[in-house]
Amino acid sequence: MLQQALDASDVIGRWDYDVPNDRVYADALVALVFNLDPAEAAAGTSLDAFRAGVHPDDRERFAREIKQSTETGLCCTFEYRVCSADGVVRWVLDRGRIALDKAGRPQRGSGVLIDITQSRLNDQEESSHLASQGQHPLERAAEHCLAARKALHELPEPLLHRMSDMLLLEVGRALAKLSDHRRRSEMN
Repeated sequence: MLQQALDASDVIGRWDYDVPNDRVYADALVALVFNLDPAEAAAGTSLDAFRAGVHPDDRERFAREIKQSTETGLCCTFEYRVCSADGVVRWVLDRGRIALDKAGRPQRGSGVLIDITQSRLNDQEESSHLASQGQHPLERAAEHCLAARKALHELPEPLLHRMSDMLLLEVGRALAKLSDHRRRSEMN
């Protein structure tokens, strides 16, 4: 059933991170991809619970990327493997940002998770960062979408919330295609 849901769309779902309270909130598919109970993920669980679902070879890099994003507040885009509830190892593209307060302390983060397993089947390399941030217009657009989503979610407008989430998911899909195109270009 998990595979059918993922096959229906490359986008797995979105996540939100309450940094000071160490609570990650995620959609049901995101939870299952990390081998977590969907109800627990919806209610909020620790970052360590999600880290446990990351492939052992990618956990250190996963932690390093999250740490860097919490220190800088810059947009973070990276690929890694997860060990999902159905026993399948999947590749995901994770794109998000951690917002800092005026004193530079990490507060909240949000992002999207995209299944890129299909595009990685023939790729033998370890996960690597996308090209330098901000160079491609699509990468810049993703950063602006995250900022717009944050601002819109301060308003009591559910339609705008859904529309900003949909835009972010579509930009995430386009980023996954860009990543795949870059890998293929490097192969030739």
